[in-house]
Amino acid sequence: MTVSEIESENRQSRAESAVEGALRPHAEHAFAGELAALAAVDDRPRPVRWRLSPWAVATYLLGGVLSDGTVITPKYVGPRRIVEVAVTTLATDRALLLLGVPGTAKTWVSEHLAAAVSGDSTLLVQGTAGTPEEAIRYGWNYAQLLAHGPSRDALVPSPVMRAMAQGMTARVEELTRIPADVQDTLITILSEKTLPIPELGAETQAVRGFNLIATANDRDRGVNELSSALRRRFNTVVLPLPATAEDEVDIVSRRVDQLGRSLDLPSVPDGMTEIHRVVTVFRELREGVTADGRTKLKSPSGTLSTAEAISVVTGGLALAAHFGDGVLRASDVAAGVLGSVVRDPAADRVIWQEYLETVVRERDGWKDFYRACREVSA
Repeated sequence: MTVSEIESENRQSRAESAVEGALRPHAEHAFAGELAALAAVDDRPRPVRWRLSPWAVATYLLGGVLSDGTVITPKYVGPRRIVEVAVTTLATDRALLLLGVPGTAKTWVSEHLAAAVSGDSTLLVQGTAGTPEEAIRYGWNYAQLLAHGPSRDALVPSPVMRAMAQGMTARVEELTRIPADVQDTLITILSEKTLPIPELGAETQAVRGFNLIATANDRDRGVNELSSALRRRFNTVVLPLPATAEDEVDIVSRRVDQLGRSLDLPSVPDGMTEIHRVVTVFRELREGVTADGRTKLKSPSGTLSTAEAISVVTGGLALAAHFGDGVLRASDVAAGVLGSVVRDPAADRVIWQEYLETVVRERDGWKDFYRACREVSA
């Protein structure tokens, strides 16, 4: 069976197993209706093997209203040009590197780009310190290898190899966490668009439509720095933190609402006050100054990212649903905020107590939040 046939069977199997009620459906399943609606009205030129045109892919990520009245929900809230550059990169022969601090939606954007371009976001290599070369190139079915020797039947293609054979989009998460010698297996793939198989005296050549999206945390510099040769193979797009508090509140409320529906949690509108508070606390401590610019603050050791704010609010909704009256209150998010801020028990606790007493305590309308945070901080 060829790599193309294997991948075709795999895609069919995944589609059949995409059951309603999955805790975390893949993007192409969760937003299948929007993708279909975009495809139906999309009359712009599409690169070879793309499901949508670059314009439609950008619209899918940024949101909009189609000519038939279909509302496309935003998947990414941020500068439009960043998305346009990312999409355009995928339409060329250069790979895409999404770079940013933790919580800037790198993985989220990567998944949705792959879903919109190829209709399959699951051709994924998760980077860790233990990621082997086989995860990027190929491995072997050792029972077949011992019984019959090296052959195509004994070869186990990696997600990258399958994407090359099918002309699809592969994803590599946390590229800088992968050992440097394993990272460099991508150089030939990205420059020559081929993957040699010396054991068989053969190769897999990338067909048109193939490209690769990698993500990296720019706070991980020095962990496994990318070689200059590999970095040149990527077009780097930096994803910034949300520009304004309103943007961040919008992102948090949207993601919490999506997660809450899958977990049967209370609706987000009942908790907007606490979402605003969590975002305000995180932004002020992250930026080292209060929102009005009057008071300088010490920043704790944690990242206090948008992703962490989403986690805190989702956890608070779960507390409100199961141990409260279903309405998100300050007491539901206080413990989550404390856990995110105080990562270093010695230094961060001092910073947190100072912020509580000098900022939160004096803020109008925040007395309940102050009391709740004091209670869990005691």
